[in-house]
Amino acid sequence: PGDNVGFTVTNISAKDTKRAFVASDSKNDPARECNSFTAQVIVLNHPGQIQNGYCPVLDCHTCHIACKFAEIKSKIDRRTGKEMEEEPKFIKTGDAAMVNIIPSKPMCVEVFSEYPPLGRFAVRDMKQTVAVGVIKIVDKKKLGK
Repeated sequence: PGDNVGFTVTNISAKDTKRAFVASDSKNDPARECNSFTAQVIVLNHPGQIQNGYCPVLDCHTCHIACKFAEIKSKIDRRTGKEMEEEPKFIKTGDAAMVNIIPSKPMCVEVFSEYPPLGRFAVRDMKQTVAVGVIKIVDKKKLGK
């Protein structure tokens, strides 16, 4: 863990790859772009309130993409994971919530329980980490052109 590994792929130039690209097995569960995902988010340090429509930058594996908190589905207990309030108006520092998130650019993420490195992220705003999260459900785009 934590090692950087370099490799080459036949018929693909190093110039054709960019930061945040994900290599995967094309035959068995290929990596795909997501439409949206639902994540458990814990707010660590935010001066105000986070509401639906909040659009911070998410740092997930090597990608750094603005994402919209489309819907705060429920406020949950940090320790037990039990739902405390359904569809809250806002969440604040110390709260944990299930949130539906929509990326503004193509982004490849996976469910944390299946692929942990692709399933955890940090929420950054105002040059600091305001929250962290783990991905529970991913709505992937269909394969094909």
